[in-house]
Amino acid sequence: MGVRDEQATGGPETDRPPVASSASPAAESSDLDLLHAHATGDPDAFAELFRRHRDRLWAVALRTLSDREEAADALQDALLSAHRAAGRFRGDSAVTTWLHRIVVNACLDRIRRRQARPEVPLPDGTRGPEGGPATGGVEPAAPVQDHDTALVVRQALATLPTEQRAALVLVDVQGYPVAEVARILGVAEGTVKSRCARGRARLAVLLGHLRTGSVEPVTTEPDVPRVTRGNPRPTQGVGSVSGRSRRDAHQEDA
Repeated sequence: MGVRDEQATGGPETDRPPVASSASPAAESSDLDLLHAHATGDPDAFAELFRRHRDRLWAVALRTLSDREEAADALQDALLSAHRAAGRFRGDSAVTTWLHRIVVNACLDRIRRRQARPEVPLPDGTRGPEGGPATGGVEPAAPVQDHDTALVVRQALATLPTEQRAALVLVDVQGYPVAEVARILGVAEGTVKSRCARGRARLAVLLGHLRTGSVEPVTTEPDVPRVTRGNPRPTQGVGSVSGRSRRDAHQEDA
């Protein structure tokens, strides 16, 4: 509280400079305090809670869905669900685990609906309104080669079964401990490990070409005969053969 505030409230004057008020009381509260405050009617508590965790929640949604528009919609659905369900939070896990679980479930729901109604999205999900540039989360710039590799990896992730993809994104991409991922997904730790192992095995096949330094899958060229200097060639053309045949015919007539 600044000097003017102390004077207004009757507090003692000091020679200290006013303290910057950039840190609001909400910013100093724990996640659980913010969730409880939101549930009891604090209009700013949930916004602060979202601000704390939005980057990681967005990253999970984006890498699970591989599509910016879908990820933004899934994140919005998840936050609406969390906003409404805050009063029912039982506290049997961390608030951040609860939020991640809601986001992952929203993503998985969208994947299942997309599989039931197939579409053809852009490979990296970078479509924007009316074909323009995409808006949403900001990703750091990367060299062209690194960007191409990341795109190939994202496309490979998108081919994995839903459960394996969710586990790999949380464990290998986001770096969450297996125990935390098990709580987020609501499964046993052994199940998370099994899904990750199967997903990694699939990715090893899909991304094996990256070990050669190429971002394109290695394909086998069909056996196409090629003309080389060692290939046998006819010593005489068609004209020579037909000419000799005509001469032979004249000699037989004579």
